[in-house]
Amino acid sequence: MSGGTQAMTGHPSGALVFYSAFDDFDTWKNALHACLPSLRILHASEVTDPAGIHYALAWKPPAGFFDSMRNLRLIINLGAGVDALVGRKDLPANVPITRITDPDMARMMAGYVLFATLRHAREIPWFEQAQRRGEWAYRHPRSPRDIRVGVLGLGELGAHAAHELQRQGLTVLGWSRSPREIPGVRCHAGMDALDTVIAQSDILVIMLPLTPQTHGLLGRERLERLPRGASLINVARGALVDQAAMTALLRDGHIGAATLDVFTHEPLPADDPLWRMENVLITPHLASVAIPASAATQIAGNILRVARGEAPLHEIDPSRGY
Repeated sequence: MSGGTQAMTGHPSGALVFYSAFDDFDTWKNALHACLPSLRILHASEVTDPAGIHYALAWKPPAGFFDSMRNLRLIINLGAGVDALVGRKDLPANVPITRITDPDMARMMAGYVLFATLRHAREIPWFEQAQRRGEWAYRHPRSPRDIRVGVLGLGELGAHAAHELQRQGLTVLGWSRSPREIPGVRCHAGMDALDTVIAQSDILVIMLPLTPQTHGLLGRERLERLPRGASLINVARGALVDQAAMTALLRDGHIGAATLDVFTHEPLPADDPLWRMENVLITPHLASVAIPASAATQIAGNILRVARGEAPLHEIDPSRGY
């Protein structure tokens, strides 16, 4: 729907509550009203009757947020990663949780990963440091096929990014828990193959969901399997990586450089040593975000499906965490 909005037929009962400390309420309200003009849309601060809330569009709501919403019928996660909603104690039983699956989000993520990967592949951080020294320093570019890029996580976003990387002529190794097939990508699956992919990656891109199984997956021992001088890109979740171990390996050069969009604690504390490392690029968790104009159609469609008694699309499995 990126070219415009179109009102949908149907009159869902109840109201929708919106919560996000990062997204603009009015922008989302206007985008959703363009699809569902009759839907009551309230900011969380406006709710006076929690029992009248049937739908929730939320990003990292505080503990207890859903406690009084006894008639809740659908929770829409305002993004792709749902780790902030899984395992909560205030979720009503049997209420489906959906994630936003938006082509614009996939393109945005692929663009960020492509930028970060090519920046490392062309050794731009090395030239940036030379510039700061006022030094005309030449390094001959490597052939793309000689640069091995490992992509951990081949879900919708990871698969799209891996596809874009292989189009650049890079040698792309993909890893996922279950088997996947992506043209031009050497796909591996299962825990037995994880260390092999890491050990072969000149550039490692982390795109896994955060689940109990992946929390802390990349500890010091696994990070040390990277070839010395390899680059690391994390656009998933900070808790997937042992941040202290990663920092130490960046300091001693085992990890040559990193592009980091996510961290164990966000915002990244001002005294964290990562801020002062010349071989680290930091961005504030913006590699891919939901765009109201393009995501509203999917959200409205799921609200109407639930209002008709149908199952929503893109429902996540809380037991798996994605």
